[in-house]
Amino acid sequence: MELLVALLLIVALFVVLGSGMWIGLSLLGVGVLAMELFSLRPVGDGMALTIWGATSTWTLTALPLFLWMGEILFRSKLSEDMFRGLAPWLNRLPGRLLHTNVIGCTIFAAVSGSSAATCATIGKITLPELKKRGYPDSIAIGSLAGAGTLGLLIPPSIIMIVYGVAANVSIAKLFVAGVLPGLVLATLFMGYIVVWALRHPGQIPPADPRTSLKEKLWASRHLVPVITLIALVLGSIYSGLATATEAAALGVAGALAVAALEGSLDWARFQEGLVAATRVYCMIGLILAGAAFLTLAMGFLGLPRHLAELIGGLHLPPFLLIVMLTAFFMLLGCFLDGISMVVLTMAVLLPTVERAGIDLIWFGIFIVLVVEAAQITPPVGFNLFVLQSLTKREITELARHALPLFLLMIAAVLGLYLIPDLALWLPTRM
Repeated sequence: MELLVALLLIVALFVVLGSGMWIGLSLLGVGVLAMELFSLRPVGDGMALTIWGATSTWTLTALPLFLWMGEILFRSKLSEDMFRGLAPWLNRLPGRLLHTNVIGCTIFAAVSGSSAATCATIGKITLPELKKRGYPDSIAIGSLAGAGTLGLLIPPSIIMIVYGVAANVSIAKLFVAGVLPGLVLATLFMGYIVVWALRHPGQIPPADPRTSLKEKLWASRHLVPVITLIALVLGSIYSGLATATEAAALGVAGALAVAALEGSLDWARFQEGLVAATRVYCMIGLILAGAAFLTLAMGFLGLPRHLAELIGGLHLPPFLLIVMLTAFFMLLGCFLDGISMVVLTMAVLLPTVERAGIDLIWFGIFIVLVVEAAQITPPVGFNLFVLQSLTKREITELARHALPLFLLMIAAVLGLYLIPDLALWLPTRM
């Protein structure tokens, strides 16, 4: 009976989502349907208490602040300065300026927390510059598509905050756990660019004239603002001086200061950034509220427990369980955004994961890696949408360019399973 109810609710959810209704309202609607048809608990008071509890936690305050910080930086000259500071150091590396996509995204991810903002900000600078210098569009777009997803893994990360709230684990430890996997993934991306450049030497423009160490160091002055901001946000968290929420407030203040010093902050841009951050957070907040109520409804029906018993009854070893979950999230990623994937599934999956003896910090990094891969899989690959707006190309073409980077992300998931200390070594030393 429980399986039949679960199937009915899943079908109802996909039907409502497929109708084009907002995700948050879809979750609320399916939750109401479940409570009305299969539970004796009154819907009204349960909905009010659950939505208030899900949206009023202090930890969640970090989310709109990081969103605002990303919007401020998106409208400043930070990305242009970063390109100018990195370019002289990459001139002799195979692939040359193509590496600005990966390094730029890695650095910007450390202050943004948003995959879309990272991809859009770096892409607006690197794609026109690379095209002007004669680099092939395919590798330029593909490397940007993959590297842009680092905004989810390199802390601070919005999706880590959402997962931390859902799984009730330390957000600071999640941030620390994402550092090594993020750097490993960035290294894999740069390694792919090196291999591609060595296999296609005729498609890489000739190197610029050599610059002296003094000239390189002088150009690096453009990196000072972003390095300062990274030190402010991450240093305050890792040193224990600030919580994730307090560090987010410091990040907003730092971003406003950087934009003001650069002269790129006026009243119109300030308003645009604030409105954009508010709009995105309202969308995320509605999703979280709907997911919390749907979680309550499933709890009253006993669906998480029965599903955990069903999967546990399969007696799958941890590796097969991870393989199944990877395929499951890849499928979901074709239809939902990353935050929706997390809030829709955590209530059901976390009991099963805990029964399998999987560390929840490690599982959070696994989830982020898989969601990263889903950012560049059609038809709903958010980074592909960002690139489409930048390049005006078809989604299928962009997905084809991004395919090698997608495969590297799957390889990174396997590496994370084989070497769990990639995610757990730093948190155990906090």
